[in-house]
Amino acid sequence: MAPTQLGEYLRARRAQLRPEQVNLPSVGPRRVPGLRREEVALLVGVSVDYYIRLEQGRERGPSAQVVDSLSTALRLDADGRQHLFRLAGLTPRARTTATPDRVDPSLLQLMDAWPDNPAVVYNRAYDVLASNTIADALFHDWTHSRNLMHIVFTDPAAREFYADWHDVARNSVSGFRFGHGQAPDDPRIQQVLSELLDRSPEFARLWTTHDARGKTLESKRFHHHDLGPLTLTMQTFDVRSSPGQALVVYHADPATPSRQALTLLGTLTATARQDS
Repeated sequence: MAPTQLGEYLRARRAQLRPEQVNLPSVGPRRVPGLRREEVALLVGVSVDYYIRLEQGRERGPSAQVVDSLSTALRLDADGRQHLFRLAGLTPRARTTATPDRVDPSLLQLMDAWPDNPAVVYNRAYDVLASNTIADALFHDWTHSRNLMHIVFTDPAAREFYADWHDVARNSVSGFRFGHGQAPDDPRIQQVLSELLDRSPEFARLWTTHDARGKTLESKRFHHHDLGPLTLTMQTFDVRSSPGQALVVYHADPATPSRQALTLLGTLTATARQDS
């Protein structure tokens, strides 16, 4: 029987834990990285045979109690735990079979009212569905793509644009995996996944780690071709009126060169908009 996504996730998670991290002695040589199957079974309180069946896809209906114990044993954070429950079939999948692409007009008006704060709305496939004028200027008018995953992994300029490209790449894959878990049958998500696996060895490698994490507050460093270095804080909000959409808003700390640069960018884009 072919391994399930649940089994693949369990294998990937245990491979990233060492015995000392879970208060177990490290005994004997290890042929594979991370915890052994019998060590995970011990931590969870199930038989080794049962745990092996979970990883191999021969057991597809673990109880909520077992899944909760697995999340504790594997040291999962809140997003990882939610992802594990979803893979085990213990939380409902998203109702939609396609990523919503219509952005609420009132949200568009709100974004346009932020001349100094780049803001974008994207779906689970990381397609940018809407952006305000200053966001367009920040992302160089989306000349490569309006899909954030494609920008990170297939735009030749991305490694210069994102000063911490490796961190951005890892976090992007974690977020994309989290959205994939919410709607694994979404045709657009499947299309983007297939394209990235085919075109980007870096994405393919990171995809095998099975990290799943939603976007939260984080800081990003950019290098804009007109303004130079920028350090911006990114806030992400779920769009409650359109499940599957997320609003991202960037801002710079007061009295910093980044704030001055962002204000300048806002002024330049507003002037260009008036002149057009």
